[in-house]
Amino acid sequence: MTQAEKEQDNGKDKEKEREREKEKEQQRGVKRPIAPPAIPEPPQEQIQSNFVVVIHTGSRTLRIGRATDTLPVTVPHVIARRHKQSGQPCYEDAWLLREGLNKPESNEQRQNGLKMVDQAIWSKKMSNGVRRTPVSADQARAYNCQIRPAVLDSSSRVKWTNTTHHPPYLVGEEALYVNPTDCYNIHWPVVRGQLNVHAGPGGSLTAVLADLETIWSHVIQKHLEIPLKDLKYYRCILLVPDIYNRQHIKEVVNMLLLNIGFSAIIVHQESVCATFGSGLSSACVVDVGDQKTSICCVEDGVSHRNSRLCLAYGGSDVTRTFFWLLQRAGFPYRDCQLSNRLDCQLLQHLKETFCHLDQDISGLQDHEFQTRFPEAPALLYQVRLGDEKLQAPMGLFYPTTFGIVGQKMSSLQFRSQGDSEDPHDEHYLLATQSKQDQSSKSAADRKAISRPSGCLEGEMSSQGGTGDLSDLPRSCGSGGGGGGMQGETELGAAHGESLMGAGEVEEPVSAHLSRKTAIMSQFESKALGLDKAVLHSIDCCASDETKRKMYSSILVVGGGLMFHGVQEFLLHRIINKMPPSFRRLVDNVEVVTRPKDMDPRLISWKGGAVLACLDTTQEMWIHQREWHRFGVRMLRERAAFVW
Repeated sequence: MTQAEKEQDNGKDKEKEREREKEKEQQRGVKRPIAPPAIPEPPQEQIQSNFVVVIHTGSRTLRIGRATDTLPVTVPHVIARRHKQSGQPCYEDAWLLREGLNKPESNEQRQNGLKMVDQAIWSKKMSNGVRRTPVSADQARAYNCQIRPAVLDSSSRVKWTNTTHHPPYLVGEEALYVNPTDCYNIHWPVVRGQLNVHAGPGGSLTAVLADLETIWSHVIQKHLEIPLKDLKYYRCILLVPDIYNRQHIKEVVNMLLLNIGFSAIIVHQESVCATFGSGLSSACVVDVGDQKTSICCVEDGVSHRNSRLCLAYGGSDVTRTFFWLLQRAGFPYRDCQLSNRLDCQLLQHLKETFCHLDQDISGLQDHEFQTRFPEAPALLYQVRLGDEKLQAPMGLFYPTTFGIVGQKMSSLQFRSQGDSEDPHDEHYLLATQSKQDQSSKSAADRKAISRPSGCLEGEMSSQGGTGDLSDLPRSCGSGGGGGGMQGETELGAAHGESLMGAGEVEEPVSAHLSRKTAIMSQFESKALGLDKAVLHSIDCCASDETKRKMYSSILVVGGGLMFHGVQEFLLHRIINKMPPSFRRLVDNVEVVTRPKDMDPRLISWKGGAVLACLDTTQEMWIHQREWHRFGVRMLRERAAFVW
């Protein structure tokens, strides 16, 4: 037999062996995975970090860059769209203004909040042991009302954005400097961490997604210098809020993979990425943004669902309160308007420059600032300020100072409303679970028939009754989230069973549920101070050991709390208000505001870049072809958090 014939026979034998193996697998009934490996993706593919783009979307700022970049590109998260028909009225999304400010009770609430702030300032002694001497606004007003600006230059040299070539849209700084007389609408597509869906022009979900796609595509091409046609070679890491709207996340992922054209994506939570970026294994993450404040306890890369809390206020509310205090003190720039986007930008700058949380800085002090606006001279103003610089940031701890009335100020994880593309979601699990519970309950009832009836009633009464499920918070969401933003405590199963019309819930669960409901009802409709929110979030952790870890590592990120003295101030308030039982258990309460001397605004983005480099993220990638075939089910399978 020749060598060629031998090789041919060997090949036939191997083919027969493969066929026999296939037959054995079919007999054993091997289960096919939900996402079958028919879509060829090398499981151990070496991913190059310079081909991974990290996107962190804030309400007012977009941070985007390659995972290998030292710093991300930072641009205002705003777009100006040209009117399709000339003569249409211009529309602008509000920046510092918001609903609930012009109610009859707003001013009274603001004054009451300011009284509490003044009391807190007076009660805390300075480092030399002396109490601060309060400075009234009247002392500063007498000086400021006499101030007239000095002209620095006849022209400010700041220009409106050139729109003579009629661009269909403008992004970032160019959008901020569009002349109000030009035919452009100004849109901020994200507000308070959620998509800015509203009833006004450009407020539909489709329009908001189109704005996001345009902004992100523009920044990727202009600042990262990546042609959109090359994005098929790039992957994306998207940072989402800890408390997210499932429908919105689904639509954004769909847009990134199918419209913009990334080859794969990872979706992860801001708080977890903040711990990655700061190098901490566990922390209570306090993320104070421009529009919202979120608090969440993270342990070993896992966000504790029970501890997530979102407060509907942030840095812009401090800015607006600072402007109110400046007006009380006779602010010399008297043409300042909260409806003017350039004035809003100036007020943000003044807040960041002047405000602080250092109790030792007291008394009246003189400051100066400049105004540089298009088609106006550059002016220099003198201003004398006292306690206003401390009172404004303390509004985060006494939110009644913001004067917001009739708005939901605190929210928990939103309840899933179900998705036709995801049939085996939590509603399916709750429905099947309730059927099992009913069958087991009926079996237990049959066994109990032979017992004396009083015994069964005694057992039930000792467990505390069925509990009142109607007391659950039904609508904790704030902002333009639509109908999909219903509140949810950590006992989602009990809530779900009451919605599904299931039978009675086990009593120990109900007792625990009513306790949590009582806690939530205290602050769901009214503003909760930042320090109390941190204590509540830590208290929702399951074990004392986890709570001890969280107290010893409170990580403050975001740009809304970047005030001088914030570390000592927050530490003082946490120690004074923490439960006495934990003061003995916790060795050292620590507040971290600048880990590794990094800008706290960039820590979450940096964590996303770290995530791109980890080998353990290989199985988290959702590829474009998988998403096209399986849709939102891939988020349930691949997301690093419970979808």
